[in-house]
Formats: sequence, structure tokens, C-alpha cells
Amino acid sequence: MKNFVRIRAVSAVILSAASLGACQSLSEVGRGPQLSAIQDPRESMPEANVISMPMPEKPVVERGKNSLWQTGSTTFFADQRAARRGDILTVTIDIKDEARLNNETERERTTSETAGVPRLFGLETKAADLVPGMDPSRLVELQSGTSTQGAGSINRNETIRLKVAALVTEVLPNGNLAISGKQEIRVNSELRELRISGVIRPQDISSANTVTYDQIAEARISYGGRGTVSDVQKPSYGQELYNVIMPF
Repeated sequence: MKNFVRIRAVSAVILSAASLGACQSLSEVGRGPQLSAIQDPRESMPEANVISMPMPEKPVVERGKNSLWQTGSTTFFADQRAARRGDILTVTIDIKDEARLNNETERERTTSETAGVPRLFGLETKAADLVPGMDPSRLVELQSGTSTQGAGSINRNETIRLKVAALVTEVLPNGNLAISGKQEIRVNSELRELRISGVIRPQDISSANTVTYDQIAEARISYGGRGTVSDVQKPSYGQELYNVIMPF
């Protein structure tokens, strides 16, 4: 009974999620996927789990008479690299992964066991009388054999080249910077979304205020989208529900 209730609860959750996705798809009929509003990335991106919108402190400006220089200016000889909350830097993503693995396994084992009681205080003759044709020297004989063969191969080739502007969301106590960024591009009825977050070291930021993806610790990079083409490539809600419920 408990298992039945649990299955009903899981089914209700799955149906609710499917209905929400269906409502979203119906709302985009004739218009295509809609761009999301610009907001604090820490609220729209769970992986950037922070509290409020990061903004740098407003510098105090003191202008002198007949002078083009102002106090707090970040131009000329100042460091232009991101260092405070709210600063922006560019993340360069250039992933080219190749993996080729070939594995073969072959195993074979044969086991044979024989047990008997040729002599047991003369009782073996009485046992033979009780069970005609029994040979006390060959009471038990077991044989077993196993054979396993397996082969597998992986050939993967992935190439991703993108650039995205990220925002410094937090300055950690050790000086490292937590960053997160989101970019949406819509072409016709197809929306592409790029999300990135992680932790970087200030010294890894180049003089051009850029950092590469392999210098991001705990990097979370997502590139996908939704639209007319993506809808065709994914299974329907009914098929997904069927795959979740069916145990076989």
C-alpha cells in the first residue's frame, strides 16, 4: 500500500512538471521562445547561489579646478581588470575534447567437486542396501563452468568555442572571485542560452580582462536552448513519463 501511494505521489509530481512544460510550450505557439528578463544572475541561476545584486561601491569624486583628472578614476594607469563585486570580465570557452577508449574482457572458469564416503565404520554397506545402486565413494559430484566475454569502445569528439561576459558576484575571503554569466540569443524561433559560473583567481585574469574556462574552479558551463528545432529533437512528455514509470 505504501509503495502504491509513493508511486501515485511520484506520478503526480511528474504530471505537474509535464503540464507546466506543456503550458510554456502552448504560450509560445506562434511567437517562438521568449527572452527572459535581465535580472540578478544569483536569482535566475541556481548555480550562482548568492543573495542580492552585486554592485561596486560608488567612488567619491572630487574635482579640482581647471583639471581633467578626477579622484577615483580608473583610467590611464589604473588596473582595468575585474576585482570587485559587479565588475565585468570576459570568459573565453574553447573546448576541444577527444576521447578514444577500447576495452576487451574475456574470462573463463571451470570447477569440479567430488565427495564420497568409501568407509564409515561399515555403515556404507547398510546405506547401499537402503538405496540400491548407490556408490558410497561417489555420493556427491558437482561441476560448474562460467564464461564471460565483453567488448566496448568510446569515440568522442566535442568542440565548443564561445565567449561570454560574466559578472563578479562575490569576493571570497582569500581574494578569489565568484563569477556568473548568462547570455541568450534568439534566431527566428530558436533560442540559445549560455550559462557559466565558478570561481577564479584574480591573478589569472589577463591584461585584456579575460579568463579562459580551464582557469575556472568548480566551473558550471551550460549551452543549450529551446525552440522549434529543439522540440523535435527531444521526446514527448508522454514518452518521458512512460520511461520513468515503467520499471523494465
